[in-house]
Amino acid sequence: MKPLTLFAPIACAALLAACAGQYPPDAGYYATPASAVAPAGRSCFRPSEVTNFSAPNERTVYLRAGARTYQMQLMGTCPNIDWSMHLGIQATGSPWICQGIDATIVAPTQIGPQRCPVTGIRQLSPQEVAALPPRDRP
Repeated sequence: MKPLTLFAPIACAALLAACAGQYPPDAGYYATPASAVAPAGRSCFRPSEVTNFSAPNERTVYLRAGARTYQMQLMGTCPNIDWSMHLGIQATGSPWICQGIDATIVAPTQIGPQRCPVTGIRQLSPQEVAALPPRDRP
């Protein structure tokens, strides 16, 4: 019996030592993974940051993500998106949306969700947002 009772503390100590070098000493328990940091020098957002949208036509969507406003151009038309009350945004390949190929708009329809690939995205300046008609501002 004694070898088993001695084995448990040694096994626990070895396990703790193996895990000790995984995080920098000052990172703390809640270290930020690399995928949570936006690419340097780019205007990117995460789908969870979007708070509002507007769609003035079937090829354009304006999004509000935090304090920024973005314009998305859709591949082809996305019927009835300009009447939709809800949208989904699906990021592809990364949790960040930085360019058109990073996102797909998912719009509800009577027969199920419609996926509308995004071909272009850009952040609008405050002047461009102010120039939008009030009904088109997200």
